[in-house]
Amino acid sequence: MTRAIGTIRQEGFSLIELLLALGIFLVVTGAAFTLLGSSQQRYRTESQVLNSFQEARLGLDQIVREVNDSGYPPPSFFSATAPANSASSPIAWSPNYPGQTCQIGAGCATPGAFDLIVETNPNPQDPNSQVVWIRYQLQLPPQVQVPTLMRGVAPKVSGDDPATDTQATLVPFVQNVVNSPAQSIFSYTCDTSAAPQSPPLPCPPQAVAADNIPANIRDVIITLIVAAPQPDAISGQQRVVVLTGRGRRMNPNQ
Repeated sequence: MTRAIGTIRQEGFSLIELLLALGIFLVVTGAAFTLLGSSQQRYRTESQVLNSFQEARLGLDQIVREVNDSGYPPPSFFSATAPANSASSPIAWSPNYPGQTCQIGAGCATPGAFDLIVETNPNPQDPNSQVVWIRYQLQLPPQVQVPTLMRGVAPKVSGDDPATDTQATLVPFVQNVVNSPAQSIFSYTCDTSAAPQSPPLPCPPQAVAADNIPANIRDVIITLIVAAPQPDAISGQQRVVVLTGRGRRMNPNQ
């Protein structure tokens, strides 16, 4: 007796079907990797902006604190044996320090739109501390190659020039500061010599010439425009943040 043996034919994918499936897979995978790369670029850009913002915010806060504390201890604490233990003026300048002939924005090394020196004791609770000169100056250092707000601290030495002493101590403080010549970092309001103004007048040029002197500075308005280190990866535009603060010295005119 002979049994018939049946043949079962199993259908598979054709070459065209395999190529079509492979093409669809490659398109989907490429789109996914493109989206992933774009997300990573956006993340790097946002991280740079955030880091720039945080650095600028910390720097701005420190400048405001030091302006608020400027002029401490006041000249009423002056001792002939320790002149460095009191502040001759909240805002130091050169030349003619500590005279009153220097006009803000005219003939002064400081204070200026991109250069400021405050005089204060940053550690008044320490009996061994003394008054120092703290300078902020916008520069383009050769070793950095980006506009940088520099900071320098020098001990107050009777008879010395604050601008000269602090120049040798300047180090990078806030990088990528992109204020233009028309966008001052530091601007000022002044009291009058007779009595404080409420509100104080802008120092140059509205203030009376006799009152437009560093000793009459009441407020320092700080504006920092900081750019991210790299352009936006998507738009190609430079991302910037603008931060503004106001330091108001507490000591009245002496």
